[in-house]
Amino acid sequence: MPRPSFDPSLLAPRHWPAWLGVAVIWLIARLPYPLLMSLGRLLGTLIRHVPSRRRRVAEANIALCFPELDAQEQAALVDAHLTDIGLMLVEFALGWMGSDRAIARIPTRVEGLEHLEAARAQGQGVLLVGGHFSHLELCARLISRRIPIAGMYRRMDSPVFEWTVLRARLHYAAAMFEKDDIRGTVKYLRSGGTVWYAPDQDMRSKDSVFVPFFGVPAATITATHHLARMGQAQVIPFFHHRLAEGGYAMRLGAPLPMGGDAAADTAVVNASVEQMVRAAPAQYLWVHKRFKSRPPGAPEVYR
Repeated sequence: MPRPSFDPSLLAPRHWPAWLGVAVIWLIARLPYPLLMSLGRLLGTLIRHVPSRRRRVAEANIALCFPELDAQEQAALVDAHLTDIGLMLVEFALGWMGSDRAIARIPTRVEGLEHLEAARAQGQGVLLVGGHFSHLELCARLISRRIPIAGMYRRMDSPVFEWTVLRARLHYAAAMFEKDDIRGTVKYLRSGGTVWYAPDQDMRSKDSVFVPFFGVPAATITATHHLARMGQAQVIPFFHHRLAEGGYAMRLGAPLPMGGDAAADTAVVNASVEQMVRAAPAQYLWVHKRFKSRPPGAPEVYR
């Protein structure tokens, strides 16, 4: 897939603030990895101490998903997550705009590639299913150094960031498909391609079903089921987490047992994502309103 061509209209004065933001991201991505992570922890400390509605969202999500934790333990997890948001900001910068040399120096451990190789040997494409973790963009780039992958994404509101980020992603990704480009994604899967996909957010879509996530009914899009069926692809879970000593551990799990109806397959995917979250709970995106849509008669989660 060719990288997008430049539109001269992006140089208009109304876009200058966005270009300033791009420049800041580029400068952050030039920092050495240890210094960049220190900056992320500093930003996270600031975020943790600033009252915000996102803190309340994280508190509600964690209380709902981890009822076995007492109030003090839940508060500690909220604080750890908000600190992690600072790391997320610098990891996005590095994933988008870090040099190939900088990316190659990041300590990385990858397991489970044999599952992908087995799918390829059978002539099947693969949906590499993950979750919205703080380091998802960086780990997508890291895994692309081992295997060719494509991705699905939502178009950004800013045309400057849309051009910049899509161009950056296509530096390491074989292709990028907009979230509604089902035809292109299916065609790519049928050709034996691997597509990274995260179906774990409440999209408020008519193509959603309520299936358990941490034992709570969560509106979840059924696209994984449909893409796997139409693309004749295997669904392989993609686990990844940041290591305490620095660097990242990534693992491709065994193919998920798909083949039921849309609701059953979506429940299997949610269970896999839950397993990922339990392995590194502070690194999951708890500030997203995962339970905004509720089954009929169920009380609101976010007030």
